[in-house]
Amino acid sequence: MKKISILLVTALLLSSCVSKKKFLALEQQHGETVSELTKTRVEKEELENKFAIIEARVSEYNSKIQSLNSDVKGLTLENKSKFQVSEDGTVASVASKEKMRATLQNVSAEKLAGAKTLKDSMNLAVQYNLSKAINTSNLNEEGDMVVDINETVVMISIDDDMLFNTASYRVSNKADNILQRLADVINSEPSLDVMVEGHTDSRSINTDKVSDNWELSVLRATSVVKRLQNKFKVAPEQLIASGRSSYQPLVENDTRANRAKNRRTRIILMPNIDKFFALMEEK
Repeated sequence: MKKISILLVTALLLSSCVSKKKFLALEQQHGETVSELTKTRVEKEELENKFAIIEARVSEYNSKIQSLNSDVKGLTLENKSKFQVSEDGTVASVASKEKMRATLQNVSAEKLAGAKTLKDSMNLAVQYNLSKAINTSNLNEEGDMVVDINETVVMISIDDDMLFNTASYRVSNKADNILQRLADVINSEPSLDVMVEGHTDSRSINTDKVSDNWELSVLRATSVVKRLQNKFKVAPEQLIASGRSSYQPLVENDTRANRAKNRRTRIILMPNIDKFFALMEEK
């Protein structure tokens, strides 16, 4: 009987010992599982935050793409307005080049053959536009006026008796006809800079209002500029007034007829390249 009791006690002790080991093992396993779950939860939250940021960026990009694609024509125009630098250093956009090519279709093949660079082509386009504007204005019909086109520069020389009364620097009313036609040409091509030069003969002048030929030439140029601006609506930022006195004569000042030729106002039409390209973009 005593032997049986000892065996039962031993069995119970062994049984208790195994259960405790299992419990400790399970407890450790549980702790590891909880730790893994916590780590996984943290990683999940980090991934969700990153995904939310990415999702917001994708949504923003999609909105931009949708906005651009909503107007394909606008997108095309935007791409065409981007400037490119040519081999000769001239800067122009695709749209500018397209408009220039359309103009050049009206230019003779002989002139086109001489255009080797983009700048040459631009010069031809401006020259064509100016020549067309001058021809339609009938400027060449005036007998005492000379119009000369040299590449993109137009020089118009007007005898003083067409613009001023004798010994005066105030523009006379008889000048309005020619100035109106001149203004029509200038206003038809807003990319032009317009220099008005006053020229006198060699005879000296000294009055209460005019001290010498320098002053007379400047006053006459300024009077023409003001008339173009105030009466014929030429933009003042296009206009330049300058006086050359008697130092650039066309002929010798040895006869009355020659002196009359030297008393003149010269209008120089010069294309402003920056304005030219900007206006092509606007059109």
